[in-house]
Amino acid sequence: MITDRFVAAAGTPSVALNDRDFIPQIGFGVWQIANDEVGDAIATALDAGYRMIDTAQGYDNEAGVGLALRNAELPRSELFVTSKLRTRAMGREGALAGVRASLETLGLDYLDLMLIHWPTLDPERYVGAWQGLVEAREEGLVRNIGVSNCLPHHIERMIDETGVVPVVDQIETHPYFQQPEMVEYLRNRGIRHEAYSPLGSGTVLGDEVIASIAGARERSPAQIILRWHLQRGSIVIPKSVTPDRIRENFEVFNFTLSEAEMARIAGLDDPEHGRTGSDPDRFNDLY
Repeated sequence: MITDRFVAAAGTPSVALNDRDFIPQIGFGVWQIANDEVGDAIATALDAGYRMIDTAQGYDNEAGVGLALRNAELPRSELFVTSKLRTRAMGREGALAGVRASLETLGLDYLDLMLIHWPTLDPERYVGAWQGLVEAREEGLVRNIGVSNCLPHHIERMIDETGVVPVVDQIETHPYFQQPEMVEYLRNRGIRHEAYSPLGSGTVLGDEVIASIAGARERSPAQIILRWHLQRGSIVIPKSVTPDRIRENFEVFNFTLSEAEMARIAGLDDPEHGRTGSDPDRFNDLY
């Protein structure tokens, strides 16, 4: 029987995945943190209570992440490590090789979660990659498999071809780009919604509504936004290299936003202009 190892060992709030494993509801993202800087940031995060570290092959910092985790001297069972396949690691064999490459670079025996980072324009390539991840899970190289930046038509194609439902879809989500239809789709499919760029790459921090709620609550704007995500049932992976902000971003479990405050934030959604990243249906046309 799988138990919630994070609550049991570290007291970190977690949510259940559709394969009966658990994932911390808040993790530490390391996008754009260099190998020579990521160690200090992860050490601060783990000391603050984070137990999920989210990296990717495309971040070019897996080696630094792995070293930081080994230096932390925490039991492996208390850590949840996520990485993501590069777009060129598509197809069945590419995905299997990609998983093994990440394990070697990180210095780990297994990953807790491996994601397809971006879907390709060719369905055969991302479906093949999904088949490879299914095999990697069967071989014990990864505990859980999921996707990132995938839309319903990508996910349905993968499920139709394999019968395997992703445990999470990691997509850009923040108050200016809330993606309610996508979040509802994932909920109905039993797929956990994981929000990357949860602060809108900083664009939302100066919003007047957020500032008003933060002032009334005596909290930071970032804490208000992260709490909004959590109350939606989402997983969040904020990123910072500033120690005080890393700790502050984790201190979001001891207060609750009211229905009125949640509604005010819901009113900030701007689907036409709010996106800060790439459109998954066009990303591989551009890069």
